[in-house]
Amino acid sequence: MDDDRHGGEALSRRRLLGTGAAVASAAAAGCLSGAIPGSDDGDGAYSVTMPPVGEVEFDAVPETWVANNGSWADMGIALGQEPPEAVWLTGRYHTQYYDPIPGLEVDKSDMVSLSDNGVNEELFYEFEADVHVIDPNFLTNRFPSWESSDITKVSRIAPFFGNSIFSTGYDWHEGYEYLSLYDAFEKMAELFQEMDRYEALDTLHDEFQSTVADAVPAETDRPSVAVMWGAGDEPVSFSPYIVGEGTGFKHLRELGVDDAFAEADVRDFHSNRGAVDFETLFEVDPEVILLRGQEAKTAEEFENTVVSFFENHDTARQLTAVENGDVYRAGGLYQGPITTMVLTERLGSDLYGIDEPLFDHERVAEIVDGDV
Repeated sequence: MDDDRHGGEALSRRRLLGTGAAVASAAAAGCLSGAIPGSDDGDGAYSVTMPPVGEVEFDAVPETWVANNGSWADMGIALGQEPPEAVWLTGRYHTQYYDPIPGLEVDKSDMVSLSDNGVNEELFYEFEADVHVIDPNFLTNRFPSWESSDITKVSRIAPFFGNSIFSTGYDWHEGYEYLSLYDAFEKMAELFQEMDRYEALDTLHDEFQSTVADAVPAETDRPSVAVMWGAGDEPVSFSPYIVGEGTGFKHLRELGVDDAFAEADVRDFHSNRGAVDFETLFEVDPEVILLRGQEAKTAEEFENTVVSFFENHDTARQLTAVENGDVYRAGGLYQGPITTMVLTERLGSDLYGIDEPLFDHERVAEIVDGDV
């Protein structure tokens, strides 16, 4: 679920921010002579292009940074960087996803949630980050208090460098290119001058996709699945998702999920901010229910709260998915190169009973450590 519904901020249609003042930054100014974009030596000035901000110049590799969300934070971790100073919501940067990776831990105890108190501009002055890995249009379209002039002011601290890739459901994003996860990851590798790590993970990702494709059952043998947002221990109203593009659906696409809502008279919440209840679910009656908004819970905690509530609810307990014990956590919306593989592996086990590893966990740890 996006932050609008659960953060109380109203959508606001504003003009898109492009190149120019939106990316100007004294900290990023530098001569481009001799620059080699994407090189690993880290010496000299270089530039990286990122829609919508265009070409952004750096005179040194950034050390401190701020990320829009867990997708970008995970990219940085995969590239061997220190965690960002802040993300949109720390509660949705699920660092427990790193548990299957040997030796990989990320401490977010001091990480700041940018969305606290309506994204206070003063926070950016306190961070004094070298780069803001945030789509500036995300700020101006999600928070009415943010104007293009605010983006210009913050850009004097450090440039904005980001693209809202987790969902393709926003009208304000139609004016510029969406990036796939690995297209965005490659740009982050150019930003941090870590192309070797990127290429190693890209190779591993290709192997992962091949392994997943071999493990997924034939289309006719896949259960129908309803993907919804339903937070709390006893949810009774749900925001339906139609599985589509955007990095937030990558693990579902990898597994070829048979979307129950796509064939039913149910509209994606992005279309009308609508919701469904147990009665509507009963009409669709999916074989599997996947709930977003539950990633802070372990599998056991989810079973003892949400699943238990469904099993004891007069209507919910009659649903096929509940009767058969097929209600699971759906996985987070903000996915990076590591977390998407972890989530795909977890969901593959829940959904299809795939027991074998879908990627080499040890190899991921080696790449993060720089053994490429």
